[in-house]
Amino acid sequence: MPTRSLNEELAWRELEQQTRRHFLGTSAGGLGALWFATAGQTGRASASQASSQAANASEGGSAPSPRAKRVIFMHMLGGPSQLELFDYKPQLTRLNGQPCPKEFIESQNFPFIRGIPNMMGPQFPFAQYGDSGAWLTDRLPHFSKVVDNVCFIKTMQTDQFNHGPAKLLVHTGQPRVGSPSIGAWVTWGLGSENESLPGFVVLLSGGRPPRVGQALWGAGYLPSVYQGVQCRSQGDPVLNVSNPAGVGRDARRLALDSLQRLNERNYELFGDPETQTRIAQYEMAFRMQATVPEAMDLSQEPQHIHELYGAEPGKVSLANNCLLARRLVERGVRYVQVFDWGWDSHGSSEQQSINVGFLEKCREADRPMTALLIDLKQRGLLEDTLLVWTGEFGRTPMQEYRNGERQFVGRDHNPHAFTLWMAGGGVKEGMTYGETDDMGYTPAENPVPLRDFHATLLHLLGIDHTKLTFPFQGLDQKLTTVVPARVIHDVLA
Repeated sequence: MPTRSLNEELAWRELEQQTRRHFLGTSAGGLGALWFATAGQTGRASASQASSQAANASEGGSAPSPRAKRVIFMHMLGGPSQLELFDYKPQLTRLNGQPCPKEFIESQNFPFIRGIPNMMGPQFPFAQYGDSGAWLTDRLPHFSKVVDNVCFIKTMQTDQFNHGPAKLLVHTGQPRVGSPSIGAWVTWGLGSENESLPGFVVLLSGGRPPRVGQALWGAGYLPSVYQGVQCRSQGDPVLNVSNPAGVGRDARRLALDSLQRLNERNYELFGDPETQTRIAQYEMAFRMQATVPEAMDLSQEPQHIHELYGAEPGKVSLANNCLLARRLVERGVRYVQVFDWGWDSHGSSEQQSINVGFLEKCREADRPMTALLIDLKQRGLLEDTLLVWTGEFGRTPMQEYRNGERQFVGRDHNPHAFTLWMAGGGVKEGMTYGETDDMGYTPAENPVPLRDFHATLLHLLGIDHTKLTFPFQGLDQKLTTVVPARVIHDVLA
């Protein structure tokens, strides 16, 4: 046997075990990965950018015209109570304190309610605002000034009543870990407009990360380069983005060049597509060292913008993250995900109560979410930026009851109806879509499952949700899953 290096010997033995089918399959994947890596070197989308554009054109038709180029998705983690914010129910006020009707709780699953709870009316005054006459709580005084720019969907539905699976369903279309997030799908299909910034960025506030963590912004079975990049408003914008002490940019470049040659050699021997992904990610990280610090530097903003958002550079806050979201989309980031923890209002503690903790969250969110909408509009960005605000489910019209009195006021999870609002990016202004029953418990008309919302979001970006697919486990997987979904044309401008 001729003398070979250990790597060559291992590669030869592996080839001897391959069938023709395995060879053809890995060859196709390898060629696709090679193309992807070449595109990744320039910071653009993978080969799917071209293929998905072609796939968007249905037979005899064409892809939907894109109205939005980018998305800022604000998720208030915990399920904010629509009955204290957007969905005014005077009948619920009249029933306040009365025992809950049997039909409301029979055959229903609640995470925490035990026994017969009492009905509970809205805890804060409501009024109508703007030319649209949108009903809104008095806990959002800043937001009340921009309701005519917003489209409310009051009949959002989920089939999950626990936080982790419900959050996954919002962001991946599946209640289980392992599927790509919306941001991964979008950047896989459309790429990024900036070669030196990630196409998909994640910003966290509220004191803790969401349940199920990175699965909410992961790439699932898509190439891992499309997962979200978590950035921070305090310390280094991205962990390890700075060079170690004594290592300059030129030295870093030399090290990466050597590492790239090793990875290319490894790819030649074993053909693992993730090796090419790794090369592309190293190159992106090198470019990010120069661009991310500038993009995340809030001190560059004038004082009147800090006051508009209530931002304080150097702190971790929803206000800072809303301002960062504007700075990122302004620089070509395709998808920005803003998570804010602390909206779970069971009444089990002061922090998790509607009469204390919920009030504080409203104060924290009101100014910055309003400022983001105003700022995008005044800069001409709102027209082609889709702004989304939601939780993972709603809250019940009855007070949470666990066979005993509660010191604080709270509501249990309600998957049947919750409120989501959108603005910009081809969405109608000053509109309310869908209506819940007199209790705000279930839809009375126009229910909107999350898959319909996903189909609509992709449509606004110029993507046919039935055509953006990825082969995995024997299926052409897609964000809207195998269940039929529809675009909500009534909310499109």
